[in-house]
This record gives sequence, C-alpha cells and structure tokens, in this order.
Amino acid sequence: MNKRYTLITGAGSGLGSALAFSCAQRGMNLILITLPGTSIGKMAAALERVFDITVHYLEFDLTNTASFDESVEKIRSMEVDFLINNAGMGGTASILNCSSEHIDKIIQLNIRCTALLTQKLLPQLLRHKKSYLLNIASMAAFSPIAYKTVYPASKAFISSFSLGLREELQEQGLSVSVAYPGPIMTNSNTSQRILLHGFKGRMGLFSTQDLAEKLIRQTLEGKAIIIPGVWNRVNQRLMGLIPPTLKVRLISGAVKQELKIAR
Repeated sequence: MNKRYTLITGAGSGLGSALAFSCAQRGMNLILITLPGTSIGKMAAALERVFDITVHYLEFDLTNTASFDESVEKIRSMEVDFLINNAGMGGTASILNCSSEHIDKIIQLNIRCTALLTQKLLPQLLRHKKSYLLNIASMAAFSPIAYKTVYPASKAFISSFSLGLREELQEQGLSVSVAYPGPIMTNSNTSQRILLHGFKGRMGLFSTQDLAEKLIRQTLEGKAIIIPGVWNRVNQRLMGLIPPTLKVRLISGAVKQELKIAR
C-alpha cells in the first residue's frame, strides 16, 4: 500500500511548522512546502528521526507559475489525503503607500495559489475513502479593515471558497474545514503590532503550537468552521451585532496604530 501524506504550505516557520509538528505527532507522513532559504531540511530530518515518519520538502515560491506547475507534478506522484493551505501574507499600510507588487503578491498567494493547489490536488484527495482539507483564513475575514484593505478581502475569499467546497464535496468523502485564527506572534514585527493593541490585542492569542493542535484536532473531527479561543468566538459574535460601517471604523481605528511600526 502506498504511503499517504499530509501536505502543508508555508511550513518553514510560524504556524506552518507548528502544524507540521502536530501532524508528525499523529504519525502522518509529510510533504512540506516553503520558500527557499529556511531551515526546512533540518526540521524535516528531525521530524523523521523523532516520529519515525517520512518527510519530503519542496522549497519554491508558490506565486512562481513555472515552479508551481513543476512542483505540483512531483506531488501528484504521491498519495495526499490531507491538504493544509496555510501559506499567506498580509501587512499594514495605507493603500496609497502600498506597492502594486505587494498587492499582487497577496492576491496571488492568498487567493490564486490556494484555489489552484486545491483544485489540482482534489483528484488525489477524492481517491481516498476519507480525506481532509484545512484552509487557514483569519478573524480578519469577518470585516473589511482600513490599512489592510486587500488582506481581509483575501481571507474572506478563503472563507467563502472553503464553505462552498465543503457543500459541493461533502458526499464524496472529503471533509473541508476553514480556520479563523486571531493574531499569531510568529515573528518580531508581527509581535510588535499585536502588542500595540495592549490587553485587548493579546486576549485572543495562543502559542503557535497550542493553536496548531486545536486546528488539527478539530479538522480531523470534521468541523466546518474553526474559531479557536473563547474570546475570538465571543468577539466574532459581538462584531456581528454592530452595523458594518461602525464595525469597520472601530477595527480600523485600532489597526491604524500599527502604522507606527509599519513605516
């Protein structure tokens, strides 16, 4: 019987590497995708040694069409029964100060690559009696946000895409989940931006490993919508009661503080 694999994009650091660890703990063989220049090789070797699994890794830019197509062809030779679309990017800046290249990169990575990688690997996923797909959206998907205009729109796409896909394929053995994590302290810049929001900004925080564990567990339980943390769930419900224009103003006012370190 061929080995089955869990494929994780954006696996080189932050939440992606934590997701890889959580899957490895469960004995899953892995295919890890990351940008060049990370320590993915050392991480893969360590996971193989500690958990007695097989780990393949590919280092390339998902937004590079040639690299994307070439790598997908390699992946098609392996049996993938769990796909985790984690790779994504954002940032805080006035739309007037944001380069066209940066905007295009967000759209390419967060939207195009997620949709195309999913579509190309669906035949593999559907070959199995039971398979899983986890897409990482964000709490930002629940409201437009000034100074992050493209990012929340891209995560709203992930939300809509995932829930539509779940409905379309639910009778074919594929369980689709979409996660809406709050702020994640994945690097020093992100951490500074979170801390600017004070106590309120820290309330929805998890360590990346705790968050990854919750996401994997609830995906394997078949949950459609995953909002980790009581505060994040309460916040999402409260925000749903506020008129949209007021909600945008409140959230954007808090986000504007991030411009202090985004310059």
